[in-house]
Amino acid sequence: MTSGNTSTQNERRTGVGQVKEITSLSNPVIKDIRALSLKKNRDRMSSFMAEGLKLIIDALEQGWQIRTLIYSKAAKSNNGVEQAAAKTVALGGLVLEVNDKVLSAITRRDNPQMVCGVFEQRYIELGELHPKKDETYVALDRVRDPGNLGTIIRTADAAGASGVVLVGDTTDPFSLETIRATMGSIFAVPVARTDVDSFLKWHDGHNACLVGTHLAGAVDYRNIDYGERSTILLMGNEQAGLPPALAERCDKLAIIPQSGRADSLNLAVATGVMLFEARRHLLEVQG
Repeated sequence: MTSGNTSTQNERRTGVGQVKEITSLSNPVIKDIRALSLKKNRDRMSSFMAEGLKLIIDALEQGWQIRTLIYSKAAKSNNGVEQAAAKTVALGGLVLEVNDKVLSAITRRDNPQMVCGVFEQRYIELGELHPKKDETYVALDRVRDPGNLGTIIRTADAAGASGVVLVGDTTDPFSLETIRATMGSIFAVPVARTDVDSFLKWHDGHNACLVGTHLAGAVDYRNIDYGERSTILLMGNEQAGLPPALAERCDKLAIIPQSGRADSLNLAVATGVMLFEARRHLLEVQG
Protein backbone atom coordinates (compact mmCIF):
# COMPACT_ATOMS: atom_id res chain seq x y z
CA MET A 1 0.00 0.00 0.00
CA THR A 2 1.18 3.50 -0.70
CA SER A 3 1.80 5.94 2.14
CA GLY A 4 -0.68 8.72 2.85
CA ASN A 5 -0.53 12.51 2.72
CA THR A 6 0.15 14.42 5.94
CA SER A 7 -2.86 16.61 5.09
CA THR A 8 -5.24 13.66 5.41
CA GLN A 9 -3.68 11.72 8.27
CA ASN A 10 -2.10 12.14 11.65
CA GLU A 11 0.50 9.81 13.10
CA ARG A 12 0.93 8.95 16.75
CA ARG A 13 2.93 6.50 18.77
CA THR A 14 1.11 3.99 20.96
CA GLY A 15 2.00 0.93 22.97
CA VAL A 16 1.78 -1.09 19.77
CA GLY A 17 3.85 1.26 17.64
CA GLN A 18 2.91 3.85 15.05
CA VAL A 19 -0.78 4.26 14.24
CA LYS A 20 -1.95 6.42 11.33
CA GLU A 21 -5.18 8.30 11.92
CA ILE A 22 -6.99 8.82 8.61
CA THR A 23 -10.19 10.78 8.10
CA SER A 24 -10.19 11.46 4.35
CA LEU A 25 -11.37 9.20 1.54
CA SER A 26 -8.80 10.85 -0.74
CA ASN A 27 -5.89 9.41 1.23
CA PRO A 28 -3.79 7.17 -1.08
CA VAL A 29 -3.77 4.30 1.44
CA ILE A 30 -7.57 4.34 1.60
CA LYS A 31 -7.79 4.55 -2.19
CA ASP A 32 -5.63 1.44 -2.49
CA ILE A 33 -7.79 -0.46 0.00
CA ARG A 34 -11.02 0.59 -1.71
CA ALA A 35 -9.55 -0.53 -5.03
CA LEU A 36 -9.53 -4.10 -3.70
CA SER A 37 -13.23 -4.28 -4.53
CA LEU A 38 -12.13 -5.04 -8.12
CA LYS A 39 -10.58 -8.41 -8.99
CA LYS A 40 -7.95 -6.87 -11.28
CA ASN A 41 -6.66 -4.81 -8.36
CA ARG A 42 -6.75 -7.74 -5.94
CA ASP A 43 -4.70 -9.73 -8.44
CA ARG A 44 -2.32 -6.85 -9.12
CA MET A 45 -1.65 -6.30 -5.43
CA SER A 46 -2.09 -9.99 -4.50
CA SER A 47 -4.24 -8.78 -1.61
CA PHE A 48 -7.76 -9.04 -0.27
CA MET A 49 -9.80 -7.68 2.61
CA ALA A 50 -11.52 -9.50 5.48
CA GLU A 51 -13.88 -8.01 8.08
CA GLY A 52 -14.38 -8.68 11.76
CA LEU A 53 -12.05 -8.99 14.73
CA LYS A 54 -12.52 -12.75 15.08
CA LEU A 55 -11.58 -13.29 11.44
CA ILE A 56 -8.51 -11.08 11.81
CA ILE A 57 -7.36 -12.93 14.94
CA ASP A 58 -8.00 -16.33 13.30
CA ALA A 59 -6.00 -15.32 10.23
CA LEU A 60 -3.07 -14.08 12.31
CA GLU A 61 -3.07 -17.23 14.43
CA GLN A 62 -2.96 -19.35 11.28
CA GLY A 63 -0.01 -17.49 9.86
CA TRP A 64 -1.60 -15.40 7.13
CA GLN A 65 0.40 -12.31 6.21
CA ILE A 66 -1.41 -9.13 7.18
CA ARG A 67 -0.57 -5.97 5.30
CA THR A 68 -2.92 -3.45 6.88
CA LEU A 69 -5.14 -3.45 9.98
CA ILE A 70 -7.97 -0.91 9.98
CA TYR A 71 -10.14 -0.16 12.99
CA SER A 72 -12.69 2.47 13.99
CA LYS A 73 -12.00 4.99 16.74
CA ALA A 74 -14.67 3.30 18.86
CA ALA A 75 -12.70 0.04 18.82
CA LYS A 76 -9.27 1.34 19.77
CA SER A 77 -9.60 0.47 23.48
CA ASN A 78 -10.66 -3.12 22.74
CA ASN A 79 -8.14 -5.62 24.10
CA GLY A 80 -8.37 -7.85 21.05
CA VAL A 81 -7.83 -4.91 18.71
CA GLU A 82 -4.75 -3.85 20.66
CA GLN A 83 -3.33 -7.37 20.41
CA ALA A 84 -4.08 -7.57 16.69
CA ALA A 85 -2.49 -4.16 16.17
CA ALA A 86 0.63 -5.20 18.07
CA LYS A 87 0.97 -8.35 15.98
CA THR A 88 0.40 -6.38 12.75
CA VAL A 89 3.20 -3.98 13.64
CA ALA A 90 5.48 -6.87 14.57
CA LEU A 91 4.84 -8.39 11.15
CA GLY A 92 5.67 -5.13 9.40
CA GLY A 93 2.10 -4.14 8.55
CA LEU A 94 0.32 -0.78 8.74
CA VAL A 95 -2.19 0.06 11.48
CA LEU A 96 -4.86 2.61 10.61
CA GLU A 97 -7.41 4.30 12.86
CA VAL A 98 -10.30 5.66 10.79
CA ASN A 99 -13.65 7.34 11.24
CA ASP A 100 -17.02 5.77 10.42
CA LYS A 101 -17.22 7.43 6.99
CA VAL A 102 -13.92 5.90 5.88
CA LEU A 103 -14.76 2.49 7.35
CA SER A 104 -18.14 2.41 5.56
CA ALA A 105 -16.47 3.33 2.28
CA ILE A 106 -13.84 0.62 2.68
CA THR A 107 -16.32 -2.15 3.50
CA ARG A 108 -19.18 -0.84 1.34
CA ARG A 109 -21.54 -1.23 4.32
CA ASP A 110 -23.67 1.28 6.19
CA ASN A 111 -23.06 -0.56 9.47
CA PRO A 112 -19.61 -2.08 9.04
CA GLN A 113 -17.63 -4.25 11.39
CA MET A 114 -15.34 -2.10 13.55
CA VAL A 115 -12.20 -3.95 12.42
CA CYS A 116 -10.97 -5.18 9.04
CA GLY A 117 -7.68 -6.23 7.58
CA VAL A 118 -5.89 -6.48 4.26
CA PHE A 119 -4.10 -9.80 3.77
CA GLU A 120 -1.82 -11.34 1.20
CA GLN A 121 -3.59 -13.85 -1.06
CA ARG A 122 -2.61 -17.47 -0.61
CA TYR A 123 -3.21 -20.41 -2.94
CA ILE A 124 -1.77 -23.86 -2.44
CA GLU A 125 -0.17 -25.58 -5.42
CA LEU A 126 -2.26 -28.53 -6.62
CA GLY A 127 0.86 -30.72 -6.57
CA GLU A 128 1.17 -30.12 -2.83
CA LEU A 129 -2.13 -31.91 -2.20
CA HIS A 130 -1.71 -35.66 -1.78
CA PRO A 131 -5.06 -37.32 -1.01
CA LYS A 132 -4.79 -39.98 1.68
CA LYS A 133 -7.32 -42.46 3.03
CA ASP A 134 -10.02 -40.75 5.11
CA GLU A 135 -9.34 -37.43 3.37
CA THR A 136 -12.02 -35.67 1.34
CA TYR A 137 -11.51 -32.89 -1.21
CA VAL A 138 -14.06 -30.75 -3.02
CA ALA A 139 -13.45 -29.88 -6.67
CA LEU A 140 -15.65 -27.20 -8.21
CA ASP A 141 -16.03 -26.89 -11.97
CA ARG A 142 -16.49 -23.26 -13.04
CA VAL A 143 -18.36 -22.14 -9.91
CA ARG A 144 -19.66 -18.63 -10.65
CA ASP A 145 -21.52 -17.40 -7.58
CA PRO A 146 -19.32 -15.92 -4.82
CA GLY A 147 -21.91 -16.73 -2.17
CA ASN A 148 -21.93 -20.38 -3.24
CA LEU A 149 -18.15 -20.58 -3.22
CA GLY A 150 -17.87 -18.98 0.21
CA THR A 151 -20.54 -21.23 1.67
CA ILE A 152 -18.85 -24.31 0.20
CA ILE A 153 -15.50 -23.34 1.72
CA ARG A 154 -17.21 -22.84 5.08
CA THR A 155 -18.99 -26.21 4.76
CA ALA A 156 -15.75 -27.94 3.75
CA ASP A 157 -14.18 -26.57 6.92
CA ALA A 158 -17.10 -27.74 9.08
CA ALA A 159 -17.06 -31.24 7.57
CA GLY A 160 -13.31 -31.64 7.94
CA ALA A 161 -12.45 -31.64 4.23
CA SER A 162 -8.76 -31.34 3.37
CA GLY A 163 -9.05 -28.77 0.59
CA VAL A 164 -11.04 -27.11 -2.19
CA VAL A 165 -9.87 -27.24 -5.80
CA LEU A 166 -11.18 -24.64 -8.26
CA VAL A 167 -11.29 -26.01 -11.80
CA GLY A 168 -11.46 -23.76 -14.83
CA ASP A 169 -12.79 -20.19 -14.91
CA THR A 170 -14.25 -19.73 -11.42
CA THR A 171 -15.33 -16.80 -9.31
CA ASP A 172 -12.64 -15.18 -7.16
CA PRO A 173 -12.26 -16.85 -3.74
CA PHE A 174 -10.83 -13.56 -2.43
CA SER A 175 -13.72 -11.30 -3.39
CA LEU A 176 -15.34 -9.51 -0.47
CA GLU A 177 -18.60 -11.42 -1.06
CA THR A 178 -16.85 -14.79 -0.98
CA ILE A 179 -14.78 -13.93 2.09
CA ARG A 180 -17.90 -12.85 3.96
CA ALA A 181 -19.68 -16.10 3.07
CA THR A 182 -16.75 -18.22 4.33
CA MET A 183 -17.14 -16.71 7.82
CA GLY A 184 -13.39 -17.08 8.32
CA SER A 185 -13.00 -20.57 6.87
CA ILE A 186 -10.95 -19.15 4.00
CA PHE A 187 -8.09 -19.02 6.52
CA ALA A 188 -8.47 -22.70 7.47
CA VAL A 189 -9.14 -24.52 4.19
CA PRO A 190 -6.40 -24.90 1.54
CA VAL A 191 -7.60 -23.59 -1.84
CA ALA A 192 -5.97 -24.56 -5.14
CA ARG A 193 -6.84 -23.45 -8.67
CA THR A 194 -6.15 -25.29 -11.90
CA ASP A 195 -7.39 -26.14 -15.40
CA VAL A 196 -9.27 -29.26 -16.44
CA ASP A 197 -6.28 -31.13 -17.87
CA SER A 198 -4.09 -30.48 -14.81
CA PHE A 199 -6.93 -31.50 -12.50
CA LEU A 200 -7.41 -34.82 -14.30
CA LYS A 201 -3.66 -35.51 -14.28
CA TRP A 202 -3.60 -34.78 -10.54
CA HIS A 203 -6.46 -37.19 -9.95
CA ASP A 204 -4.84 -39.87 -12.11
CA GLY A 205 -1.69 -39.62 -10.01
CA HIS A 206 -3.46 -40.50 -6.78
CA ASN A 207 -5.53 -43.43 -5.57
CA ALA A 208 -8.57 -41.29 -4.92
CA CYS A 209 -12.19 -42.01 -5.81
CA LEU A 210 -13.56 -39.24 -8.02
CA VAL A 211 -17.27 -38.88 -7.30
CA GLY A 212 -19.22 -36.51 -9.54
CA THR A 213 -22.79 -35.38 -9.07
CA HIS A 214 -24.84 -35.76 -12.22
CA LEU A 215 -28.53 -35.77 -13.10
CA ALA A 216 -27.91 -38.91 -15.12
CA GLY A 217 -26.09 -40.52 -12.22
CA ALA A 218 -27.01 -44.15 -11.66
CA VAL A 219 -25.92 -44.37 -8.02
CA ASP A 220 -27.73 -43.01 -4.98
CA TYR A 221 -25.14 -40.85 -3.20
CA ARG A 222 -25.87 -42.74 0.05
CA ASN A 223 -24.87 -46.09 -1.50
CA ILE A 224 -21.27 -45.16 -2.29
CA ASP A 225 -18.45 -46.47 -0.09
CA TYR A 226 -16.60 -43.30 0.84
CA GLY A 227 -14.33 -45.06 3.33
CA GLU A 228 -12.55 -47.33 0.89
CA ARG A 229 -10.00 -44.66 -0.13
CA SER A 230 -9.67 -40.90 -0.30
CA THR A 231 -12.53 -39.09 -2.01
CA ILE A 232 -12.68 -36.16 -4.40
CA LEU A 233 -16.19 -34.76 -4.74
CA LEU A 234 -16.56 -33.10 -8.15
CA MET A 235 -19.39 -30.59 -8.34
CA GLY A 236 -20.54 -29.01 -11.60
CA ASN A 237 -21.30 -25.45 -12.66
CA GLU A 238 -24.52 -23.92 -11.25
CA GLN A 239 -26.29 -23.78 -14.63
CA ALA A 240 -24.61 -26.42 -16.81
CA GLY A 241 -23.58 -29.11 -14.34
CA LEU A 242 -20.62 -31.34 -15.13
CA PRO A 243 -19.50 -31.36 -18.77
CA PRO A 244 -19.15 -34.80 -20.45
CA ALA A 245 -15.34 -34.52 -20.46
CA LEU A 246 -15.35 -34.49 -16.64
CA ALA A 247 -18.34 -36.75 -16.03
CA GLU A 248 -16.77 -39.50 -18.12
CA ARG A 249 -13.64 -39.49 -15.97
CA CYS A 250 -15.46 -39.96 -12.67
CA ASP A 251 -15.14 -43.27 -10.84
CA LYS A 252 -18.69 -42.84 -9.58
CA LEU A 253 -21.57 -40.65 -10.69
CA ALA A 254 -23.96 -39.84 -7.86
CA ILE A 255 -27.46 -38.48 -7.74
CA ILE A 256 -29.27 -36.93 -4.76
CA PRO A 257 -32.88 -38.22 -4.83
CA GLN A 258 -35.61 -35.58 -4.58
CA SER A 259 -39.36 -35.79 -4.20
CA GLY A 260 -40.56 -32.19 -4.39
CA ARG A 261 -41.32 -29.94 -7.33
CA ALA A 262 -37.83 -28.40 -7.45
CA ASP A 263 -35.77 -29.97 -10.22
CA SER A 264 -32.36 -29.25 -8.66
CA LEU A 265 -30.56 -28.14 -5.52
CA ASN A 266 -28.49 -25.02 -4.99
CA LEU A 267 -24.81 -25.86 -5.59
CA ALA A 268 -23.74 -25.03 -2.04
CA VAL A 269 -26.58 -27.10 -0.57
CA ALA A 270 -25.82 -30.07 -2.84
CA THR A 271 -22.15 -29.88 -1.95
CA GLY A 272 -23.02 -29.81 1.75
CA VAL A 273 -25.23 -32.89 1.39
CA MET A 274 -22.46 -34.76 -0.44
CA LEU A 275 -19.73 -33.65 1.95
CA PHE A 276 -21.43 -34.72 5.13
CA GLU A 277 -22.41 -38.07 3.63
CA ALA A 278 -18.84 -38.64 2.42
CA ARG A 279 -17.51 -37.74 5.87
CA ARG A 280 -20.28 -39.38 7.92
CA HIS A 281 -18.17 -42.39 8.93
CA LEU A 282 -15.50 -40.02 10.29
CA LEU A 283 -17.68 -37.50 12.12
CA GLU A 284 -18.52 -37.82 15.80
CA VAL A 285 -20.79 -35.78 18.00
CA GLN A 286 -18.65 -33.77 20.38
CA GLY A 287 -19.85 -34.22 23.96
